[in-house]
Amino acid sequence: MHRQNAEGENKMTERAIFFDHIHLVSSDPHAAARWYVEKLGGSITVTVEVRGAPQVVLDFEGATLIIRGQRSGEAVLSRQGLQWGVDHFGFNVRGDLDGYCAELKRKGVVFTVEPMDFGPNLRIAFLQAPDGVIIELLRRKGSR
Repeated sequence: MHRQNAEGENKMTERAIFFDHIHLVSSDPHAAARWYVEKLGGSITVTVEVRGAPQVVLDFEGATLIIRGQRSGEAVLSRQGLQWGVDHFGFNVRGDLDGYCAELKRKGVVFTVEPMDFGPNLRIAFLQAPDGVIIELLRRKGSR
């Protein structure tokens, strides 16, 4: 929402945007969605076909993850090494980060970075998800 001030300038009176979702492309969106449900506890809210590709919507306590398949005519690019763009996304862990990571390892999840302190108030770990996706798990000191 915009409001004009005395000088005739438009000033925002409230935030114009807020984060809504992450959208992934997968070689097998149904298998990827099952992984996110079984390993990380997401819940599938919608399964549809959009523009010729399957699409699965998951919820993580209000955070939305959308996974879709390849559409006709889309080419898959190889992904090796660092690329510009999204590097990873993160989930905040309630409670014991190390214990949660140990539980995920028992479920077969592969970690690229084991739990470690990242400064005095943050503990982090990174794991591999389907289709080359990297996920950060984090726990801020003093968070609930």
